[in-house]
Amino acid sequence: MPTVIRQLLLCWLLISLIGIVITIFDKLSAKRSGQRVPEFTLMLVAAIGAALPMYLTMRLIHHKTRHRKFMIGLPLIFTLHFLIIAAVCWYFLAF
Repeated sequence: MPTVIRQLLLCWLLISLIGIVITIFDKLSAKRSGQRVPEFTLMLVAAIGAALPMYLTMRLIHHKTRHRKFMIGLPLIFTLHFLIIAAVCWYFLAF
């Protein structure tokens, strides 16, 4: 596996882990009425690359499942990520 792909995968795994951790932290904070993670921060981390892991975590722990912003927005962000990756792969493999 080329080094660049390995590094990109490592970055994606790291941001995915961060997304999962802040999602769980926000859920625990909601139960305890503690310091919440702002929705902007959650969406920003999702936009950076953690949309799919955050969506799956939210579904798993039943967090923000009534918020359309997350239940529609996160799959849309993931779909956009997938289309961008597919287009880049298609471009470089076609030429």
